[in-house]
Amino acid sequence: MAFTSFFKHKHLKHPLFFRGLLPLDRSQLIANLVAGLSLAAMNIPQAMGYAKIAGMPVITGLYTLLLPLVVFAVLGSSRYLVVASDSATAAILAGGLAGLAVMGSPEYVGLAGMVALLTAGMLLLARILNLGFLADFLSRTVLIGFLTGVGFQVGIAVLNTMLKINVVGNNPVHQLFEVIVNLDRTHLPTAGLSLSIIIAVVYLQKKFPRFPGALMAVIAAVILSYVFGFSQYGMEVIGPVSGDFPHPVLPAFEKNMIMNLLPVAMSCFIMIVAQSSLTARAYGTKHHQHVDENRDLLGLSAANGAAALSGTFVVNGSPTQTAMVETSGGSSQLAHLSTACVVLFVLLFLTGPLQFLPVCVLGAIVFTIAIRLVDVAGFRDLWRKSRHEWRLALITALSVVLFGVENGILIALILSLLQHVRHSYHPSTSIEGKTPDGHWIMHHFDTGEMAEEGLAVYWFGSSLFYANSDRFATKARHLVKKFSPGLKWVVVDAGAISAIDYTSGGMIRELDDDMKRQGIRMVFVHLSRSAKKDMEQLGLNDVFGEERRFESLRDCLAAYHAAQNLPV
Repeated sequence: MAFTSFFKHKHLKHPLFFRGLLPLDRSQLIANLVAGLSLAAMNIPQAMGYAKIAGMPVITGLYTLLLPLVVFAVLGSSRYLVVASDSATAAILAGGLAGLAVMGSPEYVGLAGMVALLTAGMLLLARILNLGFLADFLSRTVLIGFLTGVGFQVGIAVLNTMLKINVVGNNPVHQLFEVIVNLDRTHLPTAGLSLSIIIAVVYLQKKFPRFPGALMAVIAAVILSYVFGFSQYGMEVIGPVSGDFPHPVLPAFEKNMIMNLLPVAMSCFIMIVAQSSLTARAYGTKHHQHVDENRDLLGLSAANGAAALSGTFVVNGSPTQTAMVETSGGSSQLAHLSTACVVLFVLLFLTGPLQFLPVCVLGAIVFTIAIRLVDVAGFRDLWRKSRHEWRLALITALSVVLFGVENGILIALILSLLQHVRHSYHPSTSIEGKTPDGHWIMHHFDTGEMAEEGLAVYWFGSSLFYANSDRFATKARHLVKKFSPGLKWVVVDAGAISAIDYTSGGMIRELDDDMKRQGIRMVFVHLSRSAKKDMEQLGLNDVFGEERRFESLRDCLAAYHAAQNLPV
């Protein structure tokens, strides 16, 4: 209790720090520590693989599991989200920095640090402006396609390492073509070891998902390389690795270079906001825990700032690593803090043996990561449920493979927004009718009938704005033509219309004038408070007074009966 109250302001409901940790559940203490050890065992080889994807020195992958992990545990709100290196942002970084510096060089590391710092600044600005909702604009459909595309891109990119074939192209299609053309130059011992690692890791992941198969593969490869001298047989090894606690580093500030790096940082920002928010929200919902998306933006910003200052690269909320810690029994950021402790121990005392690790082993581990990113189940589900969204996901995946990860994320964002606009531009429409027992139901617009003699109820499934106002009017005129002569009232069920813009306001006036000339009265029912306010600001209250606006279809029907001198 004392520890909890120390970090909690007396006027605040939630603690200022360690929201993903407090209050401590002592009954889960051992489970979280064990989960942290498991996460470290599974994540250390993956982090080195992500460093390879990003074009960074291997040791920097371990750095992402240290300060960034701790900083998010202090400032974030999610109890489950693991913030560390991630394949998507690593691939974006590699694609964006290609050609600006030699991969793995001090200059390249400096550029990567600047990207992390710029990304941190964008995340901080998003937090100040409370832009946590931005994650909603990258749909699950597009994410399936994007991550699948990243899986193919990453898998193709490491084929040359796994086969020891020289490849000079940067585009995945060119890289694959070069590998195929030069297959006869494959170094068989390297290819054999790569294939053995892939088979072992995939088998262990499938049969024993909690067993750190990748770590065991790395340890076995290091031992075998040391004993049998793999480098003597032409296999490339990592070489000496300087193990130490990461030292503070300040990336160099150059105006022209910063302008070149801004698009890369923006792509990383978009992916971080979308992927982290979706992951944190999914696990928060699953475990009935509150997640403050804007608070997580602060944690993600600080984590990327820590990454930049500790000489490593962009970090992200990882769905695969979050799943790892949850399936291992972790239930708070305490598990992540214990992971950081294990990584610190490895950095200080166990980096020496890494010099014997064959480079192809890391390539093989990265390839297994790429396999998991290809979401076959997601595509299969989309195929069954929505062919349009399946095509959207496929286009996104192809965009990543053909145009690169950085351009792919921008295309993914545009496609998500277009998908949203399409639903608003082309909403469903219906004609409402009554069942014999008096209930209202919706019928297809082309087959629906008048609810009563002389009265038709028109339902429009979206807010009204400039792009869909013509569709609203066209459908309404079609309804008038369909039921005339004899149509007296057109009732617009505005239950789905939460907003009306200026263009739509003019359209409603014109439509009402057309109906008046035909002796038809247009009225509204189920208007929301916001729609009423828009109508008032647009001057429509002078046209549609209280006698032409009803709270329910029952009230509307009663008014119609009274106007037509019909029995109620």
